[in-house]
Order: sequence, then C-alpha cells, then structure tokens
Amino acid sequence: MLLRLLSRLDRQRFTPSVISLIRLGSVSEKIEGMGIPVRSLGMQPGKPNLASVGRLVRWIRQDRPHAIQTWMYHADLLGGVAARLAGQIPIAWGIRHSDPHTQGYGPFTVPTVKLCARLSRWIPKRIVCCSEASRQTHVAFGYRADKMLVIPNGVDLATLKPDPAARHVIRQSLAIPTEAPVIGLVGRFHPQKDHQNFVQAAKLLVSKRPSVHFVLCGEGVTWDNAELSAWIDDAGIRANCHLLGRREDIPQLMASFDLATSSSCFGESFANVVSEAMSCGVPCVVTDVGDSAHIVGPTGIVVPPRDAAALAEAWERMLDLSQEQLLQTGLQARQRIKDHFDLPNIVDRYQTMFDELAISSVA
Repeated sequence: MLLRLLSRLDRQRFTPSVISLIRLGSVSEKIEGMGIPVRSLGMQPGKPNLASVGRLVRWIRQDRPHAIQTWMYHADLLGGVAARLAGQIPIAWGIRHSDPHTQGYGPFTVPTVKLCARLSRWIPKRIVCCSEASRQTHVAFGYRADKMLVIPNGVDLATLKPDPAARHVIRQSLAIPTEAPVIGLVGRFHPQKDHQNFVQAAKLLVSKRPSVHFVLCGEGVTWDNAELSAWIDDAGIRANCHLLGRREDIPQLMASFDLATSSSCFGESFANVVSEAMSCGVPCVVTDVGDSAHIVGPTGIVVPPRDAAALAEAWERMLDLSQEQLLQTGLQARQRIKDHFDLPNIVDRYQTMFDELAISSVA
C-alpha cells in the first residue's frame, strides 16, 4: 500500500522520501524506480538499536520534513520519538494490524504497542488505521480515540482488472483443464493465513467435486515447505493443488481464478488480496477477520475463521452458480471496489491529511 500511495502522490505538492528501519527489500527498488530516495537504518528485526535511532534523528534534522508518516508499530514508536527529538515534526502514525495480542508477532511487538498506546496522547497528530476493525481494537487497547482516522487500503483498478486471456494462459501453464473450477489463495505461509484450515476445507470440497483445483502462492508456499506439503498429502489432494511460491504476476494469476479466498484466522486488518481479487472480477469467500466482511459486502460469502466445513460449504455454494451468475457476481465485486476503495480517492485522503500536518508544522 505504501508503494501504491507513493505511485499516485501529487509530486507537485509533495516531495517524498522513505526510511526503512531494516534492510531494503524488493519494494525499495520499485520506490527508487519512481525517483523517490530510500534509505535504510539497517536494524535487525527484534534487536533494538539506540545508535540507529540517533542516526534517524540526524537524518530528520537534515531533511527538515514538514510532516512524517510512519507505517507500523515499531516505526511509529521510533519515528515518533525521533520526530520529537529532531524538532517537534508533526507525525501521523500508521496501524496496519487488527489485533497485536494474537500469535505470530515478535517478542517486542506487544510491549511496543502498549508503549505507543500511552504515547499516543502526546506524540502523533493523527493515527491512521487501514480498517475499522483496527481502529476499534486499538482504541480498546488505549490509543487516543480522537486522533484516529480510518483510511482503507486502495486498489489500482487500471492494473488489477478482469483478464479473460489470463484464464487460458495460467491454466495451460499449470496443466489445469479448461473447465475445471479454480479456487485461489494468495498469501505468505504464516499462522495468520491459516493454510491448514484451507487444506482441510479443500479436502472436504474435493470429496464432492473431484475436478476442483486450488492455486496457492506466496512466500513459503512451495512443495519444499514440509509442513504444508504434509497437510496436503495427508488430505490426499496433492493432484488438486498447485503451490507456486512468490509470484510477480499476481494480477494475471488472480484473474484466472473462479473464486478467491482469505482463510485468515487472526490479525488481518485490511486484506489486500481480497480487494485485489475483487478488482479482477473474481468473487470472494472470506473468513470474518478484520474488515474482510466489509470489503466483500453483498458480493461474497463470509464464514467464521477456523471452520473448514463452513469454508468448504461456501465454496460449493459459489460454484453452484452458473458461469453467467459467477461472472456477474465478479463484476459486482469490482464495482464495489471502485465505489469504496479506488486508489485515487484513497490517495486524496492521505494528501489532505499531509496538508493538514504541514500546516500545523508552520503554525
């Protein structure tokens, strides 16, 4: 989402630069490709480093920004402290998770969130949540409610769109029969994404619809993943599953699905993969985690998390639709994204906030 925001930022009004707490990854190359400078503090995940904080303060003093937007918990804390030490630079924090108490986070995450909750009275001017679920959770956690602002993630509808040709190309490359129903799951291998529940639901569906295929991609989603492979083999559905690992052709891949799914069981705030699939004209079946139910609205089916039977039954209900009904549902899904999460409108909301922060810095 940061990459998308920067790609549409009005460069006549704003001059952005990016600082990463940890080493730079593939996204930094894309940001630099837009002519935006990116620097890294080189911190090691899970290892606080006061020297890096000092370097951050020096960089902010040199740059003298009118406003700072941080993106996640650790950046909120360190960026907030550095902004104060560098000269009271107005800052907006960013919250991208719905529940920091759940499993899968590092040992410093919950203490960081608790400290941020206390400091939220004094440090940030605004606290941007990417979902209503994250706003509610963090207000209950102690964050200052009157500073909270919900700006959902936006989708570039020019990039993510229906692609009839992709259906043929992707299926041919994976040796999937043309008429076989395909259900897709895009997400890294992580407890939050609950691939195990997905596999159990897939087993139930294959028992009724042996022709169905499942396409999964994301970091760690490969046959070399012994844990994931064992779940699939124990379920007896290896022939129905395609594990593709990390992919760079997500728009085309999603456009080839008949259905897309989010099987997350905790922590999800705004599921980008759901809005992206919908933008490609693909109906979604999602678990009721974060804002997923709000994203799909009446165009999809929402089921409880960790309920394989409910997930399989929802898939079957969707696949019972005729091809024409499925196509119309997908088009309605895309229209919902256009109405509520179109990227230019989301970027405008950020830009309005940046203007307000910049004015407060002058005042």
